[in-house]
Amino acid sequence: MWCSRMALRRLQRITAAAAAAPPPPLTGGLTSHARREMSTLQRVYVTRQIPPEGLRILRESGQVQVDLWDSDDVSVPRDELLRRVRGVDGLVCVLTEKIDAELLDAAGPNLKVLSTMSVGFDHLSLEELKKRGIRVGYTPDVLTDSVAELTVALLLTTSRRLIEATHEAKTGGWGTWRTLWLCGHELANSTVGILGLGRIGVAIAERLAPFKVKKFIYADVAPRPELAGVIGAEYVSFDELAERSDFLTVCCALTPETKEICNKRLFSKMKDTSIFINTSRGGVVNQEDLYEALSTGQIAGAGLDVTVPEPLPTDHPLFTLKNCVILPHIASASYSTRNAMSAMAANNLLLGLRGEPMIKELQP
Repeated sequence: MWCSRMALRRLQRITAAAAAAPPPPLTGGLTSHARREMSTLQRVYVTRQIPPEGLRILRESGQVQVDLWDSDDVSVPRDELLRRVRGVDGLVCVLTEKIDAELLDAAGPNLKVLSTMSVGFDHLSLEELKKRGIRVGYTPDVLTDSVAELTVALLLTTSRRLIEATHEAKTGGWGTWRTLWLCGHELANSTVGILGLGRIGVAIAERLAPFKVKKFIYADVAPRPELAGVIGAEYVSFDELAERSDFLTVCCALTPETKEICNKRLFSKMKDTSIFINTSRGGVVNQEDLYEALSTGQIAGAGLDVTVPEPLPTDHPLFTLKNCVILPHIASASYSTRNAMSAMAANNLLLGLRGEPMIKELQP
């Protein structure tokens, strides 16, 4: 018994001494095997803390070494971005980063694949990317439902004056019942116009149809009979779209041809009861012309999820108008959609680095 107690005390002293002793030094940090493994991985820079699914795919791929600007609230400063992309093989970016000749020069010849977590690509210099033979992935399709939902929400918020109504209720403007107070415009028996008929335009129309919309019309560079057939939409000229639409929603991409296509000419042809909605890109609208149309009563209201610039300065004249609803570019902001975009961006990058077809690849 005594021997057992002595043995136990001796074992306790040995254990305590071992715990107190500093751990043996690691020679050279990582093992030589680990260093060799890391040196064979392709280097990737991610310009934002993208949603977790995409980061998980990259980190668990065993294919790339990930460097990350670890913030979702603040975009990476330009000088920091130019420094961090040096020598990378792949780049994952979001629409706040301008990918131009300066950045591509800073990255150098190792850069082979760019993957943007966005549908739009006006932040990319496609000519420079093509010149350097850099493959480009992007993330369409996965955000169709989310953007369509938000577009409908914005249309209803604008046309039924919900922001004004909330303000009146909060600030004491809600007095006795009045016959025409805060009246808006309803969708029943209306004509809805779509500028640029694609997947999102069709999804918007499908969601609006149960509101008893009388007619869908659209304008585009050419007729889109297959898509139009899904929603029974009629192809019309640009001018006719403006003249006939009670609600006009913009769904076209920003290109040199569509830059500020929504301008004084368009607004002057619209009804004074019509509602203008833009969830595509801010650059398709001439905002000075829109302000004039709204402030003079040329059109009834506008709902914008996108502006130029973004964020729009708080002292911008459009913010002074009761008939203009402005959102901070949140059309794709649902948890499921952003995670799906993140996953597609990651997979596009990995596939591109392996020389395989991407899920969705731009052809600059």
